[in-house]
Amino acid sequence: MKALFIEPPKDMYFVMGEYLPPPLGIIQIAAYLEKNSKDVEVEILDCNAEKVDWKELEKRIETSNPDIVASASLATCNAYSVVRTLETAKTVDPSIMTVTGGQHFTATAEESLKEYPVIDVIVRGEGEQTFTELAENAKQRTAFPRIKGISYRNNGQIINNSPRPLIDNVDELPYPGYHLVKDNIKKYHFSMMAGQNARYVLIEGSRGCPHECTFCTQWRHWQGKWRLKSPKRIAAEIEYCHRNFDSGFIWLTDDNFGAGTRAGEIADEIIKTGVQEDITWFVQARCDDIIRNKEALPKLRKSGLNWVLLGVENSEPSTLEIFKKTIRPSDAQVAVRLLKENDIFAHVMLIIGQRKDTLESIKKQKEFAINLDPDFAFFSALTPFPGTEIYQEAKRNGWIEDFNWAHYDMVHAIMPTETLTRVEVQEQLYECYRSFYGPLTRKLRAVFSTNALKRRVSRYMARRRLLGQFESMFQG
Repeated sequence: MKALFIEPPKDMYFVMGEYLPPPLGIIQIAAYLEKNSKDVEVEILDCNAEKVDWKELEKRIETSNPDIVASASLATCNAYSVVRTLETAKTVDPSIMTVTGGQHFTATAEESLKEYPVIDVIVRGEGEQTFTELAENAKQRTAFPRIKGISYRNNGQIINNSPRPLIDNVDELPYPGYHLVKDNIKKYHFSMMAGQNARYVLIEGSRGCPHECTFCTQWRHWQGKWRLKSPKRIAAEIEYCHRNFDSGFIWLTDDNFGAGTRAGEIADEIIKTGVQEDITWFVQARCDDIIRNKEALPKLRKSGLNWVLLGVENSEPSTLEIFKKTIRPSDAQVAVRLLKENDIFAHVMLIIGQRKDTLESIKKQKEFAINLDPDFAFFSALTPFPGTEIYQEAKRNGWIEDFNWAHYDMVHAIMPTETLTRVEVQEQLYECYRSFYGPLTRKLRAVFSTNALKRRVSRYMARRRLLGQFESMFQG
C-alpha cells in the first residue's frame, strides 16, 4: 500500500511578499502514518518547492503509482487546487483512492462530496489517527463504517461517520516529517520576515484555542479545546529542526500563544538548547496575553522571538463585542508599546467590512492604526470562512455575494455592509493600506529605523512594490 501526499501547485499569498512555506499539515500526518503503520509506504510531493506544474503533476503521479493520493487545504482559497489535484490523480488511474481534509473540507464535507465526485473520502477534524486507519483499510471498504472521522460515499449516498475524539497528549505526536521533504528544506524561505537565505520551518506548539471569535475557523475545528505541547517539547522540536535541517526562521503556528508562566518556560527551554543565537521565531498572540506576559517579554526576546502578530481586529468596542474578541482597543495600544519596548517587531491584524461598518467607522479604523503606530499592519476584509459563526449568519441572511472560494483570502471583499457595497468595501480596504503605508514621512522613518528588522521589511516592501500590487488587484 502506498500513500502519496501532494502539496498542489498554487499561487503564493502576495501580501507577505515572496515566500515558500513547508507543507506542515501533510508532513505531520505523513510522519504519524510512517511511525504507526509499517504496511503503508509514504511519499510526499511538494509541487511548489519542486516547481511541478499541472502537466508535470500527472506524470509524477503516474511514476509514483500510489494507491492513495491525499491533498488538503488549510486555507479556503486553495480548495480548488486540492480538487484539481485529486482530479488529476483520477485521470492517471480511476482506482486511486483520493482523500482530502483540513478545515475547509471538514466544514463543507457534505456539499464538497456532492459537488466534487473526484473526492472519495474526506477526513474531518484531526487527521493523524483517522488517516492512518483509513490507509490501513483502503482496500477494505467494508471497514469504512467503523472509521471515525470520515465522510464518504456508499452506493451514491453520502455517509458522515461519527467524529473521532481528539488525541489526548499532543506531546506524543512524532516530530513533523521534515525528513520526508529534506531535499526541499533549503528552498523553504520567507524573504520579508527572515531574508532569502534563512531556512524556514513551521512548528506547532499547541492545537486549538479556548476563545470563540466569530470570524475564526480554528476553535470550532479543534472542538473548542486547547491542547498544549510542553515547553520542553517545543524547544526540542526547534532544536531538532535547527540541528538537522539548519533552520534559521521558525514560525510557531499556534492559534493562541496564551498567557501565564508557560511563555517564560518556553523561552527558558529554548535558551537551554543553546540555539537562540542562531534562530529567530515568530508567533501570533492576543493583545491581552502580551500584557499578561509582559514580565516574560525580555526573556522571550533573548530566546529568539523577534516578531509577533497581534490580533487587534478593530478599534470599535462594539465590533470587538460582535466578534466575541473579549479585548479592548486600549489593550492593543499597551501591547504594541510593550513589544516595541522589548525590541520585538509589532505586527497587527485589523478587520474592516463588519455588517455595521460605514465610511466613518472605517475612517476611524485608519486613524486608529496610524496612532497605534505598529511596525507592520495587515488590513483584511471580513471573510465568512465556512465553519465560522459569521459564515452561518451571512449565509442565512443572504449577505454573501461571492462564492468563489479562490477569493476567500481576506483581501477580496466577499460581502457588503448595511451601507457599503462590496466594491466600496474593496476600495476602502485599499485605502486602509494607502493611508498607513503611503505617507512619505512614514516610509522614511521606516527605512531609516533604528530597528534593523523594520528597516529590512520596509526596504523589502519598497523593492517589491507591495502597495502597488494591492492597488492593481483592487482596481482590477
